Amino acid sequence: MQIVQQILFAALAIAAVWLFTKNILIIRRNILLGRDENLTDNPSRRWKNLFLLAFGQKKMFRNPLVAVMHFVIYAGFIIINIEVLEIVLDGMLGTHRLFLPYIGGLYTFLINFFEILAVGVIIVCLVFLIRRNIIKLKRFISKDLNGWPRSDANYILITEIILMTLFLTMNAADRSLQLIGSEHYPQTGRFAVSSVLVPLFDFMPENLLVTIERSCWWLHIIGIFAFLNYLPYSKHLHILLAFPNAYYAKLEPLGEMDNMQSVQNEVKYMMQPELAPTDAAPPAKFGAKDVFDLSWKNLLDAYSCTECGRCTAACPANITGKLLSPRKIMMDTRDRLEAVGKNISANKEFKDDGRNLFSHITVEELRACTTCNACVQECPVSISPLDIILELRRSLIMEDSNAPQEWNVMFGNIENNFAPWKFSPDDRDKWVEELN
Repeated sequence: MQIVQQILFAALAIAAVWLFTKNILIIRRNILLGRDENLTDNPSRRWKNLFLLAFGQKKMFRNPLVAVMHFVIYAGFIIINIEVLEIVLDGMLGTHRLFLPYIGGLYTFLINFFEILAVGVIIVCLVFLIRRNIIKLKRFISKDLNGWPRSDANYILITEIILMTLFLTMNAADRSLQLIGSEHYPQTGRFAVSSVLVPLFDFMPENLLVTIERSCWWLHIIGIFAFLNYLPYSKHLHILLAFPNAYYAKLEPLGEMDNMQSVQNEVKYMMQPELAPTDAAPPAKFGAKDVFDLSWKNLLDAYSCTECGRCTAACPANITGKLLSPRKIMMDTRDRLEAVGKNISANKEFKDDGRNLFSHITVEELRACTTCNACVQECPVSISPLDIILELRRSLIMEDSNAPQEWNVMFGNIENNFAPWKFSPDDRDKWVEELN
């Protein structure tokens, strides 16, 4: 019977890892559909960003209470994986509490720590569910979260509660079996939290306790494998992508925008014609119409978005009632990228579907942006909705000549007068004469 369980567990583990790997490789392929961008400079500063922003969650601590609660869930996810490692090895090898004989009293200490952390995760998940569904904080009830995005967050929180409850129940049943001297259940010592639950199992027969312990063990690991394969379809993919996203974050000051090299060259060649190459080719396009025109970092941003809404809550355009929501920009970019990925998977190459990013993001949203960088500043994982907005606006204006009349007047003044105003450079200083 034991060998059958080992075979079943091995099959389950292999299937879960294979499916997860397959989906992650599809996401990687989708991200690399973007144009190339070199973000490998200054590695020491990039590693610093990774440790401070991804591991240390530096930006989250602007609101200490929420940051601590989020850190409890984050630590639970990272640290309790040590316990998951033991479960996986037990399942493969047919053992029970494999690490116990090797680390002795330290084992009990670690399990006690995990249990305290598990209780913290349950409490914080309940608080987050209340914030989302009862208190209904403004950034969690925005219409850009209608449908799946709102349900997704709730599913994850509920799953975390169930997994932690199974873990504590499993340990309580295990301890009960230890106390009655059941075979195959070695003495671990008293556990900090699950021992409180042990009296609930008093007077239960041994076979029922074994059934409860084994059922919780199987459900716990099945739940973890299911959660693993749910990640690629969920906003909680940021649990993994926050780390590379923080590492590859742009290091330039927030107010510094990327100039288009092709436009810079045109100006340079206009001022110094002798520098113009004889075989210079015109630029293929300006800005971005679809995900292929964005950089791979923009697409990594889209997949890394936590949908927390801190960007939108800080956006002055959104605060004043305009349509722009930086969170929606990222969600729409990801939705379009997913559609493109499915198109490629189905046809082995991309077949034009008559849609692009402008099928998801409206001109009104793009024009509302003030380029203030508030969204970039607030994002906990260094996402830049502004980069995508700028590229889409460049396409609208430089490719489609789609700009408000007021903007066109300003563009004309800059081109002819080298300033946004209608005064010629020769007349620009005349106002000084009126002061004398």
